[in-house]
Amino acid sequence: MKSPLITKEHSGESGVTYILEYFECDSFDHLPQDEITQCYAVAFHGDKIVIVHNGKKDTWGLVGGSVEKGETLEQTLFREIKEESNMKVISYKPIGYQKVTDKVNPQKPFYQLRYFAKVEPYGAFESDPAQSVDRILEINPADYKKYFDWFEIGDVIMNRALDLNSLKIMI
Repeated sequence: MKSPLITKEHSGESGVTYILEYFECDSFDHLPQDEITQCYAVAFHGDKIVIVHNGKKDTWGLVGGSVEKGETLEQTLFREIKEESNMKVISYKPIGYQKVTDKVNPQKPFYQLRYFAKVEPYGAFESDPAQSVDRILEINPADYKKYFDWFEIGDVIMNRALDLNSLKIMI
């Protein structure tokens, strides 16, 4: 099995300590599909990234969310981007994933996927059906830490997305 690029401990909001292992990859086919809980994207509209504001938590982050029962990963990615930003996916590519393990219950890890995506608006953002996202912004990728900071893992995700966006090709 491939070794993680980054391993760190993280204390969750509920006080649970997690072990985070970040892996870069070009496919998610090798992951146990029933243990994938999230699909998030560094979504580029031109040279800007789309970020969303969670009004309930008063936090900024990447566009994306939870996998719903019976949904493929692609369906989750497309649905979440549409719901949270009113944008459609033009092209996308896996960046990597985070394996999250509860230190107290290590038998039940779960996976959080990260994608690169090129998007374009259907129209203006109006509202998120889940009513968690209340605003979206398109920002210079260099400014993302002004809104959220995922430390070393975030830097690796953002750098890979920037590299893919710099290719200027449809992936």
